[in-house]
Amino acid sequence: MRGVRSFAVLLVVGLALGGYLYFVESKRPAGSDAEKKDKAFAVEADKIEEFTITSEKGDKTTVRKTGNEWRLVEPAVKADAAEVSGITSALAGLEIQRVIDESPSDVSVYNLTQPRMTVQFKAGGKDHTVKIGRKTPPGSDLYARLDDQSRVVLIPSYVDTTFNRSTFDLRDKAVLTVNRDEIGSLAVTTPASSMRLEKVAGEWKLTQPVAARADFSAVEGLVGRLTTLQMKSVAAPEATDLAQYGLDKPAATATIGSGSSQATVAVGKAAGEGTVYARDLSKPQIVTVESALLDELKKAPGEYRQKDLFDARAFNATRIELAHAGVTTTLEKTKSKNKDGQEQDVWKLVAPTAKDTDQTKVDNLIAAVTQTRASSFVDAPAKSALDKPELIVTILSNDGKRQEKVTYVRTGSDVFAVRDGEPGAAKLDVPALDAMITALGEIK
Repeated sequence: MRGVRSFAVLLVVGLALGGYLYFVESKRPAGSDAEKKDKAFAVEADKIEEFTITSEKGDKTTVRKTGNEWRLVEPAVKADAAEVSGITSALAGLEIQRVIDESPSDVSVYNLTQPRMTVQFKAGGKDHTVKIGRKTPPGSDLYARLDDQSRVVLIPSYVDTTFNRSTFDLRDKAVLTVNRDEIGSLAVTTPASSMRLEKVAGEWKLTQPVAARADFSAVEGLVGRLTTLQMKSVAAPEATDLAQYGLDKPAATATIGSGSSQATVAVGKAAGEGTVYARDLSKPQIVTVESALLDELKKAPGEYRQKDLFDARAFNATRIELAHAGVTTTLEKTKSKNKDGQEQDVWKLVAPTAKDTDQTKVDNLIAAVTQTRASSFVDAPAKSALDKPELIVTILSNDGKRQEKVTYVRTGSDVFAVRDGEPGAAKLDVPALDAMITALGEIK
């Protein structure tokens, strides 16, 4: 009985609570959960033609739309597209959080006598103004006055950082203007070396100081850094003394060829706070950029060479020959059907004797060969060493259309690899050669 009574009590309480909530909700005015706020201006972002921002520090900047491009009036440079988009969107979407005072007798308490910031803009032939004062005590809103209205309203505090922008903030900060899709060459010069790379059929090739394959990712990384290079400041609008910035004898220069045009940036001495002086040679101004760029440009040409000894991989290799200790072992990829009748690739040993072989061991051998990378590049070993190679590997790939050959030699405690058609030699870690020979022994 006690359990029944307890259940009955809970049921009565639940029904009473439910009835109360229904009564309260039914009496609540519609839309009271989220009070609708009035727009500050009846404008659309793409209809704004011009705006002038006076920042908290007194920096006054006018940005004007000409055709489809936004430009600063002074200095006459292209505007930062992201900054402009943020400002025009914020103006079009600006909402009045609340009206504080319809007819204030003294606006100094809101820091609006001399506004902390001002945004003036034109849209549809009409002028508008946002005068911004201090933040509210909680910091969630800003006191403001709109157009020629006397009333004080609240606007969201997040627009503070959107509107409080300096002239430098609003200008386009790209150092070089290059069409990335048309880039076909890159030349880098430092006091220690010169390097030239050319893009042929979508692949980067090193042409100076030697002709060799290039590391696509490394080169694209450098190209990306140059094409997206942003200035940190303008050191001098028009430099008359290049030596002052270390640009009379640059620490590095980089030239990007794009279609029929080219763009060159010269990098000078340190400018402090992790930056260096730089200059687009087509412009008179000196700017600062991150010093990490100079570190990239100072890398030896060998750092941009392809370090994989083979381009071939297991999926496109069709034949592999390995000459070691006077014996040449040859493997060929053939087609075979499995127990379910499905066609699959199978490696077979064709020399020195023809027989089936363990596919896992073949996979291990191919991985050991194709995944070996150079640690650095040096001059080729002496002819006497090349005449006594420890291992010669030849791989046919792409249905036999491509052949790659690498000769491995040991001199003392060092191991070198010489690839046919490329200058110098790749220096290898000793265990890499040992791993290939061990994997070859497993096949035999």
